[in-house]
Amino acid sequence: MSENYIPVSKPYTRNGEIVADTIWPEGMNRIALCVEYKGTDYHGFQVQPSGVKTVQHALEAALSKVANETVSLVCAGRTDAGVHATSQVIHFDTVALRPEKAWSRGTRPYLPDSISVRWAKMVEPQFHARFSALNRTYRYLITDAKAQPGLLHDQITWSSRPLNVDLMRDGASYLVGKHDFTSFRATQCQAKSPIRQINYLHIVRRGELIILEVQANAFLHHMVRNMVGVLMAVGAGDKPPVWVAEVLAARDRSAGGVTAKPFGLYLVGVEYPLHFSLPGCTPGPLFLADPLGML
Repeated sequence: MSENYIPVSKPYTRNGEIVADTIWPEGMNRIALCVEYKGTDYHGFQVQPSGVKTVQHALEAALSKVANETVSLVCAGRTDAGVHATSQVIHFDTVALRPEKAWSRGTRPYLPDSISVRWAKMVEPQFHARFSALNRTYRYLITDAKAQPGLLHDQITWSSRPLNVDLMRDGASYLVGKHDFTSFRATQCQAKSPIRQINYLHIVRRGELIILEVQANAFLHHMVRNMVGVLMAVGAGDKPPVWVAEVLAARDRSAGGVTAKPFGLYLVGVEYPLHFSLPGCTPGPLFLADPLGML
């Protein structure tokens, strides 16, 4: 389980954590989905009081149609406005009993083209999309082509200057491990602790495309985008690789560089304990289907 997950005694609430003494309602089903979406069209994943367009609102509306009841959901990680996902995991509780394909293919007519359900599975009540997650993986896509791309312009971040990937890798090495990432969290971040464990941070170049892949037990608000902003400054030659260590040690957001744009960021994987037997997914996006080590 996630290090932030501390089971406590609690009564049942729809979509909530289920612990040993929680009484599961008769006839209730817990369904997990893997969802892909293009974040450009939305003001982030989470429903907002202002009623602006969000991924969660679109999904809940479609699932409610299939379930013939009001559906609310929980996600593995709330992505910001403009951020994409190939493997966002959600779950919801419903009394509706449907074949698994009804939750995937059946939602298609009710979803915009920018959102797709990759798989659906009925799971045990103890599964929780957020609290059962062990690790989350993001990819960030950059191009340093001489001209700003016309295609994929809102799905890849463009650097107007050439980037040295070797320097970026040297800088990234200081971020791997368990650290206080205060320098890389947004000022409005509400996480109780800035301590996070980065398992790996890989950077590869494929022609004019640079792919950064990072896995951690959890991420702070804007953490990936802030790390990318610092690493791009290193890659452009503005700062030496050791500057990344200095920014990390400062534990001060003002010590870092700019926040990289959201367009190149993708949530590409959420890892859960094997006993939940969730279907696997290629990380993506579609034109980068293979694991990073095989690209």
